[in-house]
Amino acid sequence: MIRVNNRDEIEWEEGLTVSNLLTRFGYTFVHIIVKINGEVIPREAHATHTVPDGADVRVIHLIAGG
Repeated sequence: MIRVNNRDEIEWEEGLTVSNLLTRFGYTFVHIIVKINGEVIPREAHATHTVPDGADVRVIHLIAGG
């Protein structure tokens, strides 16, 4: 199982990449930070970085306000 943003759980799949996970959950916002087990995954690694079984994934939208 993988936990996403401390609320959604999905079954782990071998070879699941960060990009696949973002697509599955519909995250399309341009400015996103992804952390897996507390480690920030650089955007350029999203297509190749695999998500391990049991991972705690945090997807954070960066927004500005004023």
